[in-house]
Amino acid sequence: MTTARPVALVTGASSGIGKATATALVEAGFEVIGTSRKSASLSAPRGVTFIDLDVTSDDSVESAVKEVINRFGKIDVLVNNAGIGSSGAAEESSVEQDRRVFNINVFGVMRMTKAVLPHMRARKAGRIVNISSIVGFIPQPYMATYAASKHAIEGYTESVDHEVREYGVRALLIQPAWTNTEFDLNNLEADKPLEAYARQREIFTEYMAGAVKDGDAPSVVAASVVAAAKDAKPKLRYTAGPRVGRVSLLRRYVPSPAFDSQIRKLNHLPS
Repeated sequence: MTTARPVALVTGASSGIGKATATALVEAGFEVIGTSRKSASLSAPRGVTFIDLDVTSDDSVESAVKEVINRFGKIDVLVNNAGIGSSGAAEESSVEQDRRVFNINVFGVMRMTKAVLPHMRARKAGRIVNISSIVGFIPQPYMATYAASKHAIEGYTESVDHEVREYGVRALLIQPAWTNTEFDLNNLEADKPLEAYARQREIFTEYMAGAVKDGDAPSVVAASVVAAAKDAKPKLRYTAGPRVGRVSLLRRYVPSPAFDSQIRKLNHLPS
């Protein structure tokens, strides 16, 4: 089967930002395929076709991309949204736990990108839209591994964009601030907790709960994804919502010592 409509493949589309993005892309005129590790039990949003996908598996990624191309004839937009959070001091997480975060958040993006690029290059068209984070360009104490994974996505995406632009393909970034979803409920908590960090970890947990509760709606991020997918002259980075835009400007123009002090103040860390 082929379709005249543009085709978007959205990973991690069963909830939160991914679900809102899939819905927004349908409303924008896309044929949307969402993915989840166990799609059979899902109630799919109207207009979204779900398939199984595990971004940590080479075989699963290759199979899913091939299935979409065989069924719909093409992939115009890939949205790499699947991800996992982590919390706790860096010293409290085992290397194995850190590796799990990177396998999903970084290598999952790389697997998906490698799988769709041959198809997009052959068609001389396509967009790869990667969901980064506000902590892709600022530090976040007690989320060091997660922040590192998003910093990695920033560098990877910008580098890939330079490589593929001459073939009609773009790699783009979406930078959400804290978003009001249940994403934090699935965070990997430190698997080697230490008493030395216990008090500050508790403070961070309260801070993060408030930040998520007061965060942007997933639809704010979804709107930025649609813009990245459709803009005639797309930007490399799309800040999702005014808050992350302000922080991005501060990061660029505020002197480092002042920015450092503000990070510590927001996280209730001793000066």
